Amino acid sequence: MEIGILGTGGMANALGEGWARAGHSVLVGGRDAARAAAVAARIGGRAGTLREAAGHGGDAVLLAVPHAVAADVVSGLSGALGGRTLIDCTNPVGPGFVLETRGGPSAAERIAAAAPGARVVKAFNLCHESVWRMTPPVFDGRPLAVPLCGDDAAALDTVRRLVRDLGCEPFEGGGLARADLLEATAVFLIGLWVGQGVDAQAIAPPVEYAGIRRASPDGATGRAPAVADR
Repeated sequence: MEIGILGTGGMANALGEGWARAGHSVLVGGRDAARAAAVAARIGGRAGTLREAAGHGGDAVLLAVPHAVAADVVSGLSGALGGRTLIDCTNPVGPGFVLETRGGPSAAERIAAAAPGARVVKAFNLCHESVWRMTPPVFDGRPLAVPLCGDDAAALDTVRRLVRDLGCEPFEGGGLARADLLEATAVFLIGLWVGQGVDAQAIAPPVEYAGIRRASPDGATGRAPAVADR
């Protein structure tokens, strides 16, 4: 695939390196030409401007800039991003681990509004860049799951492939209207991980203990046994 990366920070480095390793053609774009060149050299890609990165990303463009400037960046590139799969990995987290977009719209929806021709998919926003540098991110034998929120079927297919190229498993999160839930989840988890240093994974039981109703092949439903049922 041809992938353009908007940004030169940690997420641009980590995800770009993984995709370059998987054989994709990656072009890193930034406002600082020297920094873009350094990132590209490190990950095995090419360097250019933000506009050149948007133009290169015929298959996908990763938006990996701070949330505060994300909408402005894509607005300035809206023509170049028309028809592109635009992956938003930003997080609207503010001081004190609060959601800066509370009350809506979500960061992803604001980005979609700023570049109305782009096909936005929210993904890769739940984990620190260090996790994406793992080859692959597997924990206790279980590949890391990556929730996706988006409205365009072809764009979602592209991002699913890019998730799997990193050794991870894509999960369906629903349409872009649900990106606010994914962003809020990220802010909450970051507050636990970074703010308190706790194992946030421990807040959710394995699915067989969650009391989830599932449809059987004949259409009947049944409840998975909860702890209290045992």
